[in-house]
Amino acid sequence: MASPQSPSKMSAPIDQARVRALFADPRRVAPADFLRREIAGRMHERLSLVKIVPQRVLDAGCGAGPDLPLLQKTYPAAHIVGLDAAPGMLAAAGSPAPAPRSLGSMLSRLMPAKTGVDLVCGDFGTLPFGPNSLDLVWSNLALHWHPQPDRVFAEWRRVLRVDGLLMFSNFGPDTFKELRAAFAAMDETPHTLPFVDMHDFGDQLVEAGFSTPVMDVERITVTYGTVEALLADVRAIGSNPLATRRRGLVGRAAWQRMVDALEAQRGADGKIPLSFEVIYGHAFRPVPKTTAAGEAIVRFQPRRP
Repeated sequence: MASPQSPSKMSAPIDQARVRALFADPRRVAPADFLRREIAGRMHERLSLVKIVPQRVLDAGCGAGPDLPLLQKTYPAAHIVGLDAAPGMLAAAGSPAPAPRSLGSMLSRLMPAKTGVDLVCGDFGTLPFGPNSLDLVWSNLALHWHPQPDRVFAEWRRVLRVDGLLMFSNFGPDTFKELRAAFAAMDETPHTLPFVDMHDFGDQLVEAGFSTPVMDVERITVTYGTVEALLADVRAIGSNPLATRRRGLVGRAAWQRMVDALEAQRGADGKIPLSFEVIYGHAFRPVPKTTAAGEAIVRFQPRRP
């Protein structure tokens, strides 16, 4: 498990302030909701195969909150918490954006009898919840916007109870491969995120202390009639939050090289493809084998008569 001092093995130069700015206005990202809803539905199909009865559920990176009614319908007796770092997103979720609450006030709201939905403004990599306070962490297409996803896994494990479930989705390395190739014709500056491989995520889940992670991947291709429509959806999905992104204006000739490279990828149907590699993962927090001091825990089970 990564310590606060040790370097993250999956760090990317993501500018978190820019991420918050890119997602500050729900109207900016709304055109790409069709993809988020499709992936949420596929996540829910996987969740339905896991038999759990959670009391407390967190939607980490809930955005404008479209997954919250789904989670509430699935677990009507549970307290559902939607957390996002963008106040504008929380406002769109149906409630005035709350001010960040203290840990004590949050825990008081997370009593077992509490049901319904609450919204919290905060960073899903530094959660305002105590250890062992949640039964399910759900996160749809949010993890890849954090610069240190392996540290996020450790944080999610911290707040989960023993046998608590983590279920998440995020983009993999083949996402935007057509766009990445087109931008390479323009310049050498990275214009898309270096999405993490599925197998690396599996390894990091184990290192963070999760047990028996299950990872799988799907590839979805969306086709477009024009370059402009494709780029509009890319911006709505989140655009480029890299701190190493190009800051100056792009010349007309360079931009045309990128456009021509995309146009050259039109298929037999006349459409321009854009690939999305979607990674799904789930894992449980296991029963601890050692104490906080590193001493082994030995459990004795009585013999059955």
